[in-house]
Amino acid sequence: MEKSQNIPKMPLKSRRKSAYYASTRSKRPATAPAKSAADGEAETRFGRHVPVMLAEVVQALLVHAGDAYIDCTVGEGGHLEAIWQHSQPGGRVLGIDADEAAIARARVRFAPYQQEIVVEHGNFRDVEAIAHEHGFAAVQGIVLDLGLNTRQLGSGRGFSFHEDAPLDMRFDRAQPLTADQVVNHYPEDRLAQVLREYGEEPRARRIARAVVRQRPVRTALELGQIVGAAVGSAGGRIHPATRTFQAVRIEVNQELASLETGLKQAIRLLAPGGRVAVVSFHSLEDRVVKQVFQRARRGCGSPADCADEQCLHKPVARRVEPKLWRPSPEETDTNPRSRSARMRVLERLPEG
Repeated sequence: MEKSQNIPKMPLKSRRKSAYYASTRSKRPATAPAKSAADGEAETRFGRHVPVMLAEVVQALLVHAGDAYIDCTVGEGGHLEAIWQHSQPGGRVLGIDADEAAIARARVRFAPYQQEIVVEHGNFRDVEAIAHEHGFAAVQGIVLDLGLNTRQLGSGRGFSFHEDAPLDMRFDRAQPLTADQVVNHYPEDRLAQVLREYGEEPRARRIARAVVRQRPVRTALELGQIVGAAVGSAGGRIHPATRTFQAVRIEVNQELASLETGLKQAIRLLAPGGRVAVVSFHSLEDRVVKQVFQRARRGCGSPADCADEQCLHKPVARRVEPKLWRPSPEETDTNPRSRSARMRVLERLPEG
């Protein structure tokens, strides 16, 4: 598309971050929410939250002054801020997050820029309705960062097996299903299925049996200890409860179904030549992204027999190379949590 011809190439990896931050230093939000004692404790235990693949997201979306963008996962606001900075003057950014605490912080942080930044509580599975409600249609770029942030890990909702906190794991506390219900009330067979499908846990049956035997399980710390005792550490690179916590969190928040729905809506929201970038952190997320993007590139092949109400039927997009974007070696050195990140980018066809 015409805009992409005027975009300068990114600097070499060794200069990428310094060049990026030099370009954004002049315009930063003046207001930042104060950190609570819990936030400080979370940073001490889990490290300071750093947005992943920040420069790559801005590069992939071809952010331009005067255009409209959507951040479907505001979190701590790192990607939203960077996109907003590069879209000025005249650009607008809509930020969405299912976590009401994240939205509250973002509203404080970006309060001086309400003409340019709109922040809304909601799940990205409803991005189309939220976007239309706030006058965002035919946007130039959309980003989804599917990772947890530091404040969520220390939020008292049981996201981490290090946390002596109730089993909650909801991003949106208005939704009915909690981790307590999954862990303490699912039948053993169903719990094992959740662990196997959403955690890709090979010892799902053994873990489910141990959890059922130890019920009621009251805290995340206790659940982590039960899983560890059931399967042992086996000298692995990750904590033995990592897959279990991932699986329960995905089940509670229906993350994969929401991701599929949200991506289909995001593609429909793109203007011709607009792009959507998704940063994922495990194979289940990436598989959904890959499948939705592939369908957008190829079409369903049989519109008359297609049962998907959100399907666009014909090819409407193309893949933006590289096929799989990865964080730079410099980023993985300074932010170890970025090592598992991968990003896929799709561009809406001019005639799509």
